[in-house]
Amino acid sequence: MSARHEVLIVHTSDLHLGADSILTDDDSGNVPVLRQVLSMARSQQADLVILAGDTFDHNRQGARRTEEVAEVMTGFGLPIVILPGNHDPLTPDSVYRRSEFGNAGNVHVLGLTGDRSGFPDLDLEVWGRPHVDYLDMMPLPEPPERRTRWQLAVAHGHYVEDTPRPDLLLGSWLIRQENITASGADYVALGHWNRAVRVGDPGVPAYYSGSPSYAGTVNTVRLHDDSRVEVTQVPV
Repeated sequence: MSARHEVLIVHTSDLHLGADSILTDDDSGNVPVLRQVLSMARSQQADLVILAGDTFDHNRQGARRTEEVAEVMTGFGLPIVILPGNHDPLTPDSVYRRSEFGNAGNVHVLGLTGDRSGFPDLDLEVWGRPHVDYLDMMPLPEPPERRTRWQLAVAHGHYVEDTPRPDLLLGSWLIRQENITASGADYVALGHWNRAVRVGDPGVPAYYSGSPSYAGTVNTVRLHDDSRVEVTQVPV
């Protein structure tokens, strides 16, 4: 555990790096937003950064963009866990299968080497089901066996609270309250919504971070030594 007797996580999602701009001449691909997030995480002395889906806007990224993003992530040196989302799924041609990310030792992509990443120094693991194609799937399945003190789940999908009517057409990638409850996680890091909000079972801290480009914030998650979980929205 940290000398501060706590673990500090920065959670964000939906950066949509490499998005094609049709309204302006901006060709930055939202990479400055990634820099802001990682700079804030480093200033907060974060132990880990979680990117909960749609880090890239699509898998059709040019080599220059993926190299730039990989260099930014490597340059900050913080451990980063990425969950592929519905925009950047772990398809055979996924950006995450390129050598730029394979050489980034601090970047952990869920699904490439299993559905969970462990951090023994923090007595913590992060698990999640990546999107592997563009079809529907259950974003938050039954959890794996807990092997560490802290267990965090990551999911990218749409939360629905009410029991759906049979005549109501719903979207894909649905997350329900019972999925959050069954996760038993100390924190559920959610992506897919642009706004920051808590959802689900009041006994399980499950939060959408929102897109930093829209919400203007990220979530900081403090895992205290007395087992308290403190979540705060921090501007970027």
